Amino acid sequence: MKGYIQLYTGNGKGKTTAALGLAMRAAGAGKKVFIAQFVKGMHYAELDLIRKYLPMIEIRQYGRRCFINKMPEQEDIDAAQAGLNEVLQIVPSRKYDLIILDEANIALYYKLFTPEALLGILKSKPYETEIVITGRYAPDALMEIADLVTEMREVKHYYQSGVEAREGIEF
Repeated sequence: MKGYIQLYTGNGKGKTTAALGLAMRAAGAGKKVFIAQFVKGMHYAELDLIRKYLPMIEIRQYGRRCFINKMPEQEDIDAAQAGLNEVLQIVPSRKYDLIILDEANIALYYKLFTPEALLGILKSKPYETEIVITGRYAPDALMEIADLVTEMREVKHYYQSGVEAREGIEF
């Protein structure tokens, strides 16, 4: 079966959640899944669930803490580069049926690695491997190479009325 490149972008909520839903669907079908979370180093509830109950999904974080409201530090760049180097080995290995590059677009936006480096990895994708890339600010070059592009658009969000991130819903 041919694998495609899917891109979930836009300023609306739900990109990572959609990718995690696809990971669970793939795992339920007996497929092996690798999730690389760029920029993220904080604890998210999905980490516990995946590590405890879903051994067919491997998840790794390549970030330290949230720097979205300021510029990344060298350690943030180093973490993203280390993750990209791992993904460079993982994609052509055929070890995983589905590979999710969560927040890779944000890593590109903050110049933690280059679009050319990511595009090079995507070109090494085996025919049968499905790859999902998430994060707002997807560059045009990535949209062009993707087979499926979904834009999540924020229409209304409870953050605007002062609701803080909630455990089990946003993290």
